[in-house]
Amino acid sequence: MKQEIRKLITKTVGQVAQKFLVEAPADKSNGDYSTNVALVLKQNPEDIKNKIFNSQGTSDLFEKIEVKNGFINFFVSKKYLQEQTKKILKEKEKFGDLKIGKNQKINVEFISANPTGPLTLGNGRGGFGGDVLANVLAKAGYKVFREYYINDTGTQIIKLGHSVLGDAEAVYKGEYINELNRKIKGKNAEEVGKEAGKIILDKMIKPSVKKMGIEFDKWFSEETLYKSKKVDKAIQELVKKGFTYEKEGALWFKSKDLGDDKDRVLIRSDKTKTYFASDVAYLKDKIQRGFNKLIIFLGADHYGYVARLKAVCQVLGFNKENVEALVLQLVKLFENGKEVRMSKRTGSYVTMDELIDEAGLDIARFFFLQRSLNTHFNFDMNLAKDKSEKNPVFKIQYAYARINSIFKKTKIKPKVNSQLLKEASELYLIKQLIKFSEVIEDAAKDYQLQRLPNYALELAEDFHKFYEKCQVISEDKNLTEARLALILATKIVLESTLKLMGITSPQKM
Repeated sequence: MKQEIRKLITKTVGQVAQKFLVEAPADKSNGDYSTNVALVLKQNPEDIKNKIFNSQGTSDLFEKIEVKNGFINFFVSKKYLQEQTKKILKEKEKFGDLKIGKNQKINVEFISANPTGPLTLGNGRGGFGGDVLANVLAKAGYKVFREYYINDTGTQIIKLGHSVLGDAEAVYKGEYINELNRKIKGKNAEEVGKEAGKIILDKMIKPSVKKMGIEFDKWFSEETLYKSKKVDKAIQELVKKGFTYEKEGALWFKSKDLGDDKDRVLIRSDKTKTYFASDVAYLKDKIQRGFNKLIIFLGADHYGYVARLKAVCQVLGFNKENVEALVLQLVKLFENGKEVRMSKRTGSYVTMDELIDEAGLDIARFFFLQRSLNTHFNFDMNLAKDKSEKNPVFKIQYAYARINSIFKKTKIKPKVNSQLLKEASELYLIKQLIKFSEVIEDAAKDYQLQRLPNYALELAEDFHKFYEKCQVISEDKNLTEARLALILATKIVLESTLKLMGITSPQKM
């Protein structure tokens, strides 16, 4: 409906240079949708309203259009809403599919944790966030490619080697380090670190990723960039284009000239290459693979990486606006009102495996998605383990299970008889159903994934309200058929929303 309103406005007033909003106002007395286009254009809202209302076909879409405080408010017509059940039942799981992506190729790189230990609670945010964003983008019409970048060479691997050897330069601790010490024989820290990193990747990280319900299209090894000389070639390209200089024996990238806060070292004075040098080669590799857009999930301590990554892409001839870096904020675990402290380096941490075993995958995913990725998040283990309706996941899944139970109680088949759906709770439920495509579009544009769990919860609540006020199966066969069609449409949309989040739709509870 948002798109319909935008089309009507564009048709009426012409192309608008500035951005105008079309939103669902919190106060329902202000309509189902509202726009500030008159304020943006500084025109009389009554004139624009009249032009819109007089457009062909508008009367089928809206009961009325009114002006309030400069905003133009739209009230969706009963006739339009009644027809939407038919549309959902016809399109089924394809309802909500969009074409805004135009089949463009997007690379979504997420988790990419160093293979120096198991995946911990902090990795859950990037893991679930990246996976669900990829689902949303695919639903919006993009061709999505999931990727994990493995830092399997360099300083962190050497530190891992020292830790496994248990020498004075040891950094990482924990029982897994002790096990690696018993398993790996050797004295060279780098060689030991590489062997340990491979074991951690194969025996710890990849099984955890599978347990999280995530499948990557590619596991990309940093070491392959060095073996194929791609790091050297990428640096040579920066040199050739005049974006490097030497200072104090080191080679620097002129990133400050391109929007970074300072220049960055590519090759240190001891001739060893930095992680940034690998990043340059990795970005070039992605660009050469033909992606139209790159989305990269970064930890909270990597905020400074954003400007330099965009600077590199600009030099390599890739539009820096098509590089999106999502910086994740910290996650804290609370149980019984107290924070559970975590540190991979001290050996005190909660792994993703432990969290999923304790809370369940559905709940872990939902809880991580409830907050914006760029805000701090406290995971409440007590609420996660609560089996009552205080737990939002159970409320949503119970709505789905309740719909299934209704169909088991009757042999009557759903049949769309739109005109019979006229009760306020029926129409409000339909209004919620048609917001699904809007949630997809908005999340695909701004990556605010909390829209999905919030929408699923609102939809479940609206269904429960409808169920309390409207008897689905009654002696009126025609009304029963119409309401069964409505709850079948609700089931389709609810299942699609849960599937996008990677959460199961239980047949019974």
